[in-house]
Amino acid sequence: MLSNLGILFTIGTLFTSLFIIFFTFKEFKVVNNLIPSKIYKFTLFQLFFSISSFFVLLLAYILSDFSLVNVYENSHSNKPLFYKISGTWGNHEGSLLLWINILVLFSSLFLFLTKNNDKSFKILTLLFQNLLIATFLIFLLTNSNPFSGLFPVPLEGLGLNPILQDPALAIHPPLLYVGFVGSSIYFSAALAALISKIDSQSFAVSIKSWVLVSWFFQTVGILVGSIWAYYELGWGGYWFWDPVENSSLMPWFVMTALLHSILVLERRIGLFSWVIVLSILTFTMSVTGTFLVRSGILNSVHTFASDPSRGLFILSFLVLMVFSSIFIFFKFSPKEDKKYSIFSKEAFIIANNWFMIFFLGVVLIGTLYPVLLDTITGSKISVGPPYYNLILAPFLIPLLFLMTSGPNYKWISNEIRSLFNLVLVLSVTLFLITFFFIKEKNFLINLILFFSIYLITQTLFDFYESFKKKNINISRIISHLGFGLLIFFIYINHIFSVENNFNLKLGETKKTEYYSIKFVNLEEQSIKNYKSIIGYFNVTNKKNFTSKELKPEIRVYDKPFTITYEASINSNLFSDTYLTMSNISDTDVFNIKFQVKPFMNLIWLSVLLLSLGGVLNFFKRKKI
Repeated sequence: MLSNLGILFTIGTLFTSLFIIFFTFKEFKVVNNLIPSKIYKFTLFQLFFSISSFFVLLLAYILSDFSLVNVYENSHSNKPLFYKISGTWGNHEGSLLLWINILVLFSSLFLFLTKNNDKSFKILTLLFQNLLIATFLIFLLTNSNPFSGLFPVPLEGLGLNPILQDPALAIHPPLLYVGFVGSSIYFSAALAALISKIDSQSFAVSIKSWVLVSWFFQTVGILVGSIWAYYELGWGGYWFWDPVENSSLMPWFVMTALLHSILVLERRIGLFSWVIVLSILTFTMSVTGTFLVRSGILNSVHTFASDPSRGLFILSFLVLMVFSSIFIFFKFSPKEDKKYSIFSKEAFIIANNWFMIFFLGVVLIGTLYPVLLDTITGSKISVGPPYYNLILAPFLIPLLFLMTSGPNYKWISNEIRSLFNLVLVLSVTLFLITFFFIKEKNFLINLILFFSIYLITQTLFDFYESFKKKNINISRIISHLGFGLLIFFIYINHIFSVENNFNLKLGETKKTEYYSIKFVNLEEQSIKNYKSIIGYFNVTNKKNFTSKELKPEIRVYDKPFTITYEASINSNLFSDTYLTMSNISDTDVFNIKFQVKPFMNLIWLSVLLLSLGGVLNFFKRKKI
């Protein structure tokens, strides 16, 4: 029943998409400024069919309807309701259906909410968006159908990967998908702008809100994924340069560059072609990331699929999309001959853009090089933190300087401002105080710390000056403050982190330079969908003689059979004490990883500040 209903709604979504493609193509040739009501009606029908298909799959998970292959392979009747719901998108087929729903949602919202009166622009945007929708719907129905039936109907399902049974990871994919897939609407709008020859300022105003929305959700999605990896995987860090992590970071770089470029374009200063390129590149990176995750060519704890046919489809679609975009760009892009004063605000924004593209290139090479090397030579290598730290860290310094100085320059101006001022003196003083306490010998790290302090101090001064003039650019101030704090706390965390690996038996004590860790007790518990072995550890700080109890777990799931290692974290504003344990086979010895991670909560808070700036920018936006 649910299988047939889901397929029916999905086919309905496809047919309405094809009708919208037909009517928009036909209407593009009609010279008037009115979009026919039938296009609005078909868009509403499309939205209804799409959302209904997703709710049918959601209902199948809630009811544990194992007549659907997708539910059978990814759920279990004893699973908590929350994870039944999140299991809907915790697999390839369900996540692809969610992907299509977001494509449809953004298409509908663009049609109904965009106030731009250029009919050709809106019609063509809808046309390109629905070409994307129809393509993915055909792929879903022919290769990745979440409503495929199963007979005879099994009594029980196989269950969801236990690593994915976590509140943070449950909301992580939908957040990222709004960012990933949301970039499709300004990809479509960019191609439409080229063909319709809409004026550059109208285009900038039309897409700015959509860029802000996708950038915000991408940022928060990355944050939630980092928090999940920190406490769930037992690695004890906030970022590991995992290839799947990189696939979400790559479009973020381009989105960030695009947001800054729109500031230039909406003032009629230029960069129309560059904004078009960034709009196309953002969605291209999103699809590239999707290909890497779903093709099975990457090894990661949270890739979704390893079916080569799926990867081949996405790769073919990516190649077709890229070459089509290049063709349209070179055929319709206008000629621009815009020169910028070297000490103008727009010149600093362009420099910021090139740093973002450089960071993108470094991450893209680090992610793809092992894949290409494996394909060509069969040699397997991994590219980890040393590569990224060596190349990216030095370039943080000029980026921080640009973020500090750029906002204080004027548009279309060549006025040179003095760098020697009260802010610089105060920043140097604060850095010297910081250096006195941390006594860090690495010259590069000290430079990064200084320039992050410089950015934080300048941003706070900008807030004070703007407040006096009653002209506060609060969104920029909060985002730049968040970024400065993020870099500062990341490097302070790096300097003061403590990590010890050792083996213990029950009742034994391990003494390190600053801590004493005693293995006090071991307890077994049976939970609804797993068994837990809980270790009780007493951690004493030798400096201040304070003690903390940590209770790491080893969880054994049977649907499917999986063993996970859950970290115990004693957290406060300034420091996390972090401990995981794993059993050494056939012995009573446990391997212990003990870490002290300073300022983790302030790292998370810094990213929230960064994303909050985007929200505030959205609410002060111009009408679209």
